[in-house]
Amino acid sequence: MPPSPRTLPAVLRAAAETHGDRAAYVEGERSLSYAGLLDEVRQTARGYAGLGLEPGDRVVVWAPNSIEWAVAALAVSYAGGVLVPANSRYTGHEVADLVRRTRAPLVVVHDGFLGRTQVADLLDQPDLDALRALVRIPDSLNQTGTQEGSDSARSVQTIRVVAFTDLPGRGSDVEVDHVEARANAVSPDDVADILFTSGTTGRPKGAMSAHRQTVGVADVWASLGGVTAEDRYLVVNPFFHSFGYKIGIVVGLLTGCTLYPVAAFQVDQTMRLIEDAGITVFPGAPTLYQSLLAAPSRSEHDLSSLRLAVTGAAVVPVVLIERMRAPGPEGLAIDNVVTAFGMTEAVVATMCRDGDSADLVANTCGRAVPGMEARTGDQDELLLRGDYVMLGYLDDPEATREAIDPDGWLHTGDVGTLDVDGNLTVTDRLKDMYISGGFNVYPAEVEQALMRFDGLVDVAVIGVPDERMGEVGQAWVVPAFDDRGEPVIAQEDVIAFAKERLANFKVPRTVQLTHSLPRNLGGKVLKTELRARREAQEHA
Repeated sequence: MPPSPRTLPAVLRAAAETHGDRAAYVEGERSLSYAGLLDEVRQTARGYAGLGLEPGDRVVVWAPNSIEWAVAALAVSYAGGVLVPANSRYTGHEVADLVRRTRAPLVVVHDGFLGRTQVADLLDQPDLDALRALVRIPDSLNQTGTQEGSDSARSVQTIRVVAFTDLPGRGSDVEVDHVEARANAVSPDDVADILFTSGTTGRPKGAMSAHRQTVGVADVWASLGGVTAEDRYLVVNPFFHSFGYKIGIVVGLLTGCTLYPVAAFQVDQTMRLIEDAGITVFPGAPTLYQSLLAAPSRSEHDLSSLRLAVTGAAVVPVVLIERMRAPGPEGLAIDNVVTAFGMTEAVVATMCRDGDSADLVANTCGRAVPGMEARTGDQDELLLRGDYVMLGYLDDPEATREAIDPDGWLHTGDVGTLDVDGNLTVTDRLKDMYISGGFNVYPAEVEQALMRFDGLVDVAVIGVPDERMGEVGQAWVVPAFDDRGEPVIAQEDVIAFAKERLANFKVPRTVQLTHSLPRNLGGKVLKTELRARREAQEHA
């Protein structure tokens, strides 16, 4: 039996050969087969080469989930380049920073997403002298040719604005054999992608992964999840995030399943798609499932096709796992609900397995996946080592040394415990822990307790200054609302509930009711924003 391919071009070719006419993607009325995907990627790679892309060059993709995103990204690898996904909600200023830091000569842009003007915003940014072309997807405005930035932005550089549909024409002078040779030359040890961290605790850092790592971690996840060519996989996780790109696009190539990309999560449309398409696989951050469970129209949709849900990206409320598995009107009746732990620097580190008990799945993130090790260090910090730990941070050896010690252990910044079988329970982020009256308080423990309160939809706890105790807890609570739009719980109800279940020093001193919590697209609560809101209230 030949060895499994370990580069993205090789994986794509194998998928086209094995699965041929099977649908790789379905988006609205459009369907693209695996053979068709390879053809479009090959033609797009020729277009990149025609625009001057050289092997090793970085390409920024700034767009929402779509078939075009997948084609654009895979073509970067096929042309020998390095993919740099950009958050689709980023501003032009933030994307320009990625372009500068990666020295990317090309940016692929979806202009007009969420009613914004991405191309114009980029053209207005100063000092993008390395940038040669903006590739616009879709060709909604039918603009091609050249366009210069404003005088204040640049005085020399001319940036070409090219329609995505015109890319094959840009490569008409590039021989197919030329891009095939580039794809053949890609090595498993070459850098495949640079994914920037969420930046919730500072400036985003670019985590670099080799092809063997990007392919390998997707293969492990797909194997443990039992994903097959018969699955229909709904991808709400953003493609710019490792969960959407590696555990979405690459998993599709490895298994032959059909992917259904969604640009923006809307609960009713998602339930309708699950029902109409018979979706079987639906991974995501906890907030996705909380939204389904809280949807007033949930009983109107048949979601029984769902068989696999994998969640993580945040501390997962135990009660959420219970309800996802529960039959009847109170749950989602998903056959196989498992939890996993990963991060940009190590995409999948631990994962539950099919057949694990409901209690194990509800209370842990599973054990280390093949190729990875996990242990705890000082202050019970979770440490990871193995095949899928990043190569390092782009152009930042100091940050790399701080993250990965001489023995190869990645210091995650997460606090956790490991049971005798190696199953991981993540208790919190080290930076979120606060000290109240001399006692360490881990907000995740408080959040887990509060999530069992009927009428509470979502919660996040932060530490706030207190003259006597040093710090005390403040709970930001999303309540359910009645038919009149009034919250069904009051602040004092939350505190009373906490007092019944938690030691006094863990009970939040104050409660703020809010309609939603600020989260990044990976599902993590932006606690820095909650702290900023609190400070603004104090000074109002």
